Amino acid sequence: MDSGSFLATVGFLGSPIFFGILVMAAGLCLWLALAPARPAPPVQQRLDGYVERDVVDDAEMQRSFGGRVITPALRRLLRALGRLEPQRSLAEVQGTLTRAGAPGGLTALDFVGLRLLAAAALGGGYLLLAARHASLSTALLYAVVLASLGYLLPGFWLRSRMRARQHAITRALPDALDMLTIGVEAGLAFESALVRVGEKWDNPLTREFRRAVGEMRVGTSREVALQRMAGRCDVPDLDTFVAVLVQSSQLGVSIAQVLHTQADEMRVKRRQRAEELARQASIKMIFPLVFLIFPAMFVVILGPAVPRIMDTLQMMGSGGGGRPR
Repeated sequence: MDSGSFLATVGFLGSPIFFGILVMAAGLCLWLALAPARPAPPVQQRLDGYVERDVVDDAEMQRSFGGRVITPALRRLLRALGRLEPQRSLAEVQGTLTRAGAPGGLTALDFVGLRLLAAAALGGGYLLLAARHASLSTALLYAVVLASLGYLLPGFWLRSRMRARQHAITRALPDALDMLTIGVEAGLAFESALVRVGEKWDNPLTREFRRAVGEMRVGTSREVALQRMAGRCDVPDLDTFVAVLVQSSQLGVSIAQVLHTQADEMRVKRRQRAEELARQASIKMIFPLVFLIFPAMFVVILGPAVPRIMDTLQMMGSGGGGRPR
């Protein structure tokens, strides 16, 4: 080795680049030393790893390519994005999803990831398309607006689903209570009456009834199962019914009598809601009348006369300068 190569090697070893490489290598070794060891796989998984399995499940192969590949990959992407959200926000989103009936089987991580993905898709897509035709500041402004819109739209959609589900539960509750009252007075147990109502109809309320019965059958007490059902729905009428039912069971009051009273009360509330909506109809009709129906009527009635009126005004304007003799 000549002196020039030796001096170059010594200079490289003393340079900041070599020092940075050593620091990175030391950090990597430290991370490998302190990283927790991967848990040993179960015996069955290790045996499956040794034996090559050529048989594929027929049910899995019958699914479409999107269901087997695209949907799981999208779910993993959404959950990876959803982990960026704070835990408190995830808890609030999970509560809203539960009250909305978990549409599409979405979890809190999936929904938060969907919001972030929609924001990134709208904002980034507009920025890529409009960067060539508009100035950078204008493109950034519209991209931020679209990203905010993409982040907020899933929340609006979820809240609308939640309100629709709560409205459906409120409408189905009086008829369900009538059916429960008939079943209990006919000699059925309360759980059996819930099952019979669940078999009679298929709506959000009866699905909650079936879930509550399933929880009772696995060992959950009736009071706890009903309170969980009320918490999942967050409907005032159902909360009142569950509270009265739990209190009556604690005091030893007959369930048939409580159901009969609650059914009468729910029918009265339903009639009062119908009367309230009927009184609001006249006020709600003002807006379409003023902004939609009246302008169209004016166009149809006064439209043919507008040209004559304009001609008359023009003639009056042109002949107004002369004096009569």
